[in-house]
Amino acid sequence: MKRFLLSIIIAISTSTAALAQTPAYKLDFRIEGLNDTTLLLGHYYSESTYAKDTAKSVNGVFSFDGKKTLPPGVYFIIKGKIKLFELLIGTNQKFQMATSTKDYVANMKVTGDYDNQLFFENMRFNVERNIEAEPHVKIMQDSTASEDAKKTAREALTKINEKVIAYQDGVIAKYPESFTAKLFKTTKKIEVPEPPKRADGSIDSTFQLRYYREHYFDNFDLSDEALIRLPRNIYKEKVDEYLDKLFVPEADTLTAAINKLIAKAKKNQEAYKYLTWICLLKYQQPKYMGLDQVYVNLYDKYYASGEMNFWVNDQLKKNLKEQADRIRSSALGKKSNNLILKDVNGNMRSLHSMTNKYTVLFIFDPDCGHCKKETPKLVDFKNTTKFDVGVYTVSADTSMTKTQKYVKEMKMEKFVNTCFYYSAVGNYRDLYDAETTPTIYILDKDKKIIGRKIPAAEEIGPFIERYEKFQEAKLKAAASKTSP
Repeated sequence: MKRFLLSIIIAISTSTAALAQTPAYKLDFRIEGLNDTTLLLGHYYSESTYAKDTAKSVNGVFSFDGKKTLPPGVYFIIKGKIKLFELLIGTNQKFQMATSTKDYVANMKVTGDYDNQLFFENMRFNVERNIEAEPHVKIMQDSTASEDAKKTAREALTKINEKVIAYQDGVIAKYPESFTAKLFKTTKKIEVPEPPKRADGSIDSTFQLRYYREHYFDNFDLSDEALIRLPRNIYKEKVDEYLDKLFVPEADTLTAAINKLIAKAKKNQEAYKYLTWICLLKYQQPKYMGLDQVYVNLYDKYYASGEMNFWVNDQLKKNLKEQADRIRSSALGKKSNNLILKDVNGNMRSLHSMTNKYTVLFIFDPDCGHCKKETPKLVDFKNTTKFDVGVYTVSADTSMTKTQKYVKEMKMEKFVNTCFYYSAVGNYRDLYDAETTPTIYILDKDKKIIGRKIPAAEEIGPFIERYEKFQEAKLKAAASKTSP
């Protein structure tokens, strides 16, 4: 009985040891014509590339293996600084590849992984189609070619494109779960139906936009982290297009749209992390004024809440919080924080004591090249504008002497010119989002922020003009609602 138990224990121990030694991935390669060298296995991630493993080639034979499964995506083999070829890493991570240095793709033979078989078949198919298309492309680019020749070439290219689409559709239908099928689907257009007619015969003009929004990601799984590791950052491109083109640039609307996307990605931790991060960064320095509120909203929901604690360290979290607080403290529509700083004449001057209808807050650095270009434009605006505008400037340099010299050289005498170093209210950077110079804010008569981070001094006048027209339109609309 003891011998029997001992045999079982030995058998279990042997099995456990064997399992422990079995690699999670093992990629075997044989490349005819490859000299003895060190090779890298790397992968794409967003807009960067990373090395994952190394191997030494002996007589063209080498292997990559490891105890931890590789994250899925498009990988590549590198010799020195030269990328030899790409390959796919999916669920099956034990296979063999054999090829020749004469033509890595044309001679590639894959054993044990149908995904890479499809991948290389597609590359060979594309090479053939490119060869087929080349003479027609030359005709289209030839300015001396006749219209009839170009028409024939155009028709030929259309047929070639139809071949490509038919090939891709065939792979998607036959191998729907393959990585190659996923890649093909990322470029598939969403077919939007004609809008239905209402009972009264009218057409819903918003139907197609709503449909396109709803089905935009039908062919793109936001929770598939493999789509983050592609040669082209299609994941970010798709998200950017969705947010930029299908929604009005309004903070609450975009925040709601992003939250829906993130909910789709959440079932995969890496995709959840990535999507949340690229959306946060997108609105840190947004194209449209006021959309940095989206940054604040995302920070509060996903970072301040601890949702992203599985990867965000304390220092990064601190940096993100500081940025969110800066945006929050100087948001559009908020009463501006007061600044009380010493001016170039030695007097303490309050921002909120400015009595003009509008106040421009101009934060500059005397050594900043861009500031030196924008300051004369601001001086010219002040001297010529029809609006009642005061200008309060803050030098980001600690030297009052340097600030005084700059003010004199730039002929800024009509401004209230101060130096941030001499402050009664702390550092302006804690009160305003002004990490770069120059930074321009516009305040109304009540010192409410109506314009933030105006990109150029010459845009101040047009901005105020648009603002006044908008205010007039609001007053008229309000009056029409109250009139009998």
